[in-house]
Amino acid sequence: MAFGLKREELMAWKRKVKNGEIAFLTHFWIDERFPGCDTVTKVGSSDLKALKKWGKQYGLRPEWIHQDPRFPHFDLFGETQYRILKAENQLNQIERFNLKP
Repeated sequence: MAFGLKREELMAWKRKVKNGEIAFLTHFWIDERFPGCDTVTKVGSSDLKALKKWGKQYGLRPEWIHQDPRFPHFDLFGETQYRILKAENQLNQIERFNLKP
């Protein structure tokens, strides 16, 4: 279950993904499969070649891409989420969701 994001943020992320940009979207999230993780960052792009290349620089494997037909994306959690958001200068998301290493 996702919460803590505005409709405008979701629509902007979808637009960027559809345009082939690398787009970031962080939100609060609860899933029993991932205890201790209360946020997720979705990093998406409809340009799968670009998304794979982007992920490779952070050690993300292509098979980890969620193959959503309209919005393919990586899901980032925990330390990996923090490390990549910091490297990508997504400081507003780190601060907003109180993410820590």
